[in-house]
Amino acid sequence: MPDSNRAVPRGALRVAVLADSDTRWKWGALTARRLGPGPGPGPEPHLTGYLLRGRATPTARQLGEVGVRADRLTEVTCTEFLAELRRERYDVVVLALVGGAVQAVLHGARALWPEPADRPVLVTGYVGVVYEKLADGLLLRHGADLVLANSRHDAERFRAVYGGVGADASAVTETALPFLEGAPYEPAGSRAHTVVFAVQPSVPQGRADRAYLLRRAAEHARLHPEREVLVKLRSRPGEHTTHLEEFPYQRLAERVEGGLPANCRLVYGNMGEVLDGADLLVTVSSTAALESLHRGIPTAVLTDLGIREVLGNHHFLGSGCLASWDQLDAGLLPRGDAGWLAAQGVAGAGAGAEGAGSVPDPYAAARARLARLLELRPLPPVAPYYTRATAPGYLPGILARQHLAPDGTPLPGAVREQGGESRLRRRLRAHVREAARGAYRQGVQRVAPLIRRLGEL
Repeated sequence: MPDSNRAVPRGALRVAVLADSDTRWKWGALTARRLGPGPGPGPEPHLTGYLLRGRATPTARQLGEVGVRADRLTEVTCTEFLAELRRERYDVVVLALVGGAVQAVLHGARALWPEPADRPVLVTGYVGVVYEKLADGLLLRHGADLVLANSRHDAERFRAVYGGVGADASAVTETALPFLEGAPYEPAGSRAHTVVFAVQPSVPQGRADRAYLLRRAAEHARLHPEREVLVKLRSRPGEHTTHLEEFPYQRLAERVEGGLPANCRLVYGNMGEVLDGADLLVTVSSTAALESLHRGIPTAVLTDLGIREVLGNHHFLGSGCLASWDQLDAGLLPRGDAGWLAAQGVAGAGAGAEGAGSVPDPYAAARARLARLLELRPLPPVAPYYTRATAPGYLPGILARQHLAPDGTPLPGAVREQGGESRLRRRLRAHVREAARGAYRQGVQRVAPLIRRLGEL
């Protein structure tokens, strides 16, 4: 994994990012960059990356595809990360994690600094569209100093949830997705020459639905031989991302009747770079739709499998983008509704990096709040909504998954002393850990579906 020890520039913001998957690393690292100085002079934040050890820990290939490097990158457990916070001094810590892991770090930080202290400012948020588990996910993130909302729409919902339980909502801060950038779309005439189908690892989940969508993409390519249809994949077989992918499209492509046509192929790579050549983006509910709409690219959110909460495409009601493969086959090129785009924090029609001069900086409010907190130090203790008084039957289990006791301190044996361990032993443990992770991933993608099919006989 990338790892360098570049000296911290004088005056640079010292930021640590803890992430548990490739997509959350991308969000967390780019957010950290945005929290640094705004336009004008000033050193870039000094970014130290930590990858939370688990089933979705990204591989070197996935990290390279994301394209965001850290000054140092280390794989850790939650308790090891908390030990790092005790040893190292950071101005800001960005928690790019699932809600339960965020809650664990917040309680761990409270145990580290039970009194007002010169502790880091704790920042968290969501990597994309928030279409499920709104209350659960938000309350698990409560206690961070900044809870970033990716749009005005999300900020209003977040404050309503916190207000509804009587929790302090002042941490909620409106921003935008940090990867909404890229050159504005230049129309390629009345027809789409390059169609990108952005697939998702868990939406839809079932094999039949996923096979259907891939078959329709292949049929679209056959109907339009003048078009190139790119099936944009998130991971290779055996890799995991934020969500489990039980039926990888690579495997399903092997079973497409007649095979994929010559103008339909599977591709990997950075989503922004793939969108550079796109004339139409098709997806079920991927955050890639917001990236595409931000650049003004025609964008279709599929309705073939219904408009359902479980698919997440209900989030796009009113967007003007809901469409079926039949309509796309007939030549439809959906355009986003301007009012809906504005509410979602999407500039639309190409106010990307090159056209940003006339667009308000979506991170100005977050930087201003961060500056006030940095000046306020010592900061008060972290105060999550969930405590042993408010959630005695829920919180201990959340913390135990990260090897923390109900008071946020590490459970016995959770922190391994590294001092007397040989380099060979550490390397051996890393190889064993990676082998176990690979076995788990293969079990999810190969063994589990086989057992399920046998059970249906």
